[in-house]
Amino acid sequence: MTETFGHDIPSFPMARECPMHPPAEYRKLRVQEPVSRVRMPDGQVAWLVLKHDLARKLLADPRVSADRLHPAFPGRLTAEQRTATERVRRLSTRRSMIHLDGDEHGAHRKILTGEFSLRRIAALRPRVQEIVDRSIDEMLAAPQPADLVEHVSQAVPSLVICELLGVPHEQRRDFHEWAGMLVSRSVSIRERAAASDALNDFLEDLVTEKERGEPTDDLIGRLIARNRRTPVMTHDEIVGTAVMLLIAGHQTTANMISLGVVALLENPEHKARIAADPSLLPPAIEEMLRYFSVVENAPARVATEDIEIGGVTIRKDEGIVVSGLAADWDDEVFEHPDRLDFERGARHHVAFGYGVHQCLGQNLARVELEIVFETLLRRVPGLSLAVPAEELPYKDDAGIYGIYRVPVNC
Repeated sequence: MTETFGHDIPSFPMARECPMHPPAEYRKLRVQEPVSRVRMPDGQVAWLVLKHDLARKLLADPRVSADRLHPAFPGRLTAEQRTATERVRRLSTRRSMIHLDGDEHGAHRKILTGEFSLRRIAALRPRVQEIVDRSIDEMLAAPQPADLVEHVSQAVPSLVICELLGVPHEQRRDFHEWAGMLVSRSVSIRERAAASDALNDFLEDLVTEKERGEPTDDLIGRLIARNRRTPVMTHDEIVGTAVMLLIAGHQTTANMISLGVVALLENPEHKARIAADPSLLPPAIEEMLRYFSVVENAPARVATEDIEIGGVTIRKDEGIVVSGLAADWDDEVFEHPDRLDFERGARHHVAFGYGVHQCLGQNLARVELEIVFETLLRRVPGLSLAVPAEELPYKDDAGIYGIYRVPVNC
């Protein structure tokens, strides 16, 4: 049955009291109203799903749509952000796999799946190691304290994405600077929109150039070649895929690097054990992914039919937000979720989503995190925070949680 809520509808996302913990309201709602109403930044009212089992059930349900052009799709931008430039509004209509449904989504995903296979990612490991080593070299050479975010957290995923997409070496610095501006705290909304424009224009030109030239041995080049043999995507959808890979593959990994390093430095016993035995890193990374679940206000969906779940009825054409962060702190699934327990076995977290839209690049993200953490522990054993962890500038105002700056002494 549908609940009638007499109380005020809370705004989403909600404020954290502790930077390393989810908003306290999540736990209260998860117990009392695990599927509850919230007001989104654009003013729309949507359903918020907070329990682990309900999150997985809903994300696997074919009666929900990922189509962000649907009028009821939960809006995660304020009116000011949406109207920053006409260009940004036009770009929001660009189609990519993560916002497609059914057979169309399946066809787009199939043409990309091989690019993120374990074999393909394993072949990329030596190049990722080179990128990580060079980034750490730059951090070590920088004036101390150095900013881990600038030299490692942002740089590594940016350069790995450049490698993946086939961005020419002479253009990678511009690419990295634009990507950094998208999340910079010191630039205005319009400056951020201008960086978004520049990146989108750049990727548009990159795809066009690769379509006109000889086949290239990189993700975009191979995607174009496959698409010629079996047409699945339009030119605009290939560009949209490149944009999606940039956004999905850059900021999530960058923020996990920052948060993960802080977690290791704040837990010296765990840090020492992992430094002595790097085979402990994979389960530790799964626990970090669960603990932080950086994409806390996603995935978003729209109901295409009435859905009974968690004691309520979500009506057709109503918006839904699944909080991966709340689900991954569900104490019915993860005992003492507030403890960062590197031995808990947290692989069943939903930090990468769940169902047919589960993150395609999760194998790459895991490899990047593993190589960064192992290399830092090996090469910079004396790494320490230059300020107390509670004084770091956390991204309370961002859709992907993280830290703006992490000053460290090397």
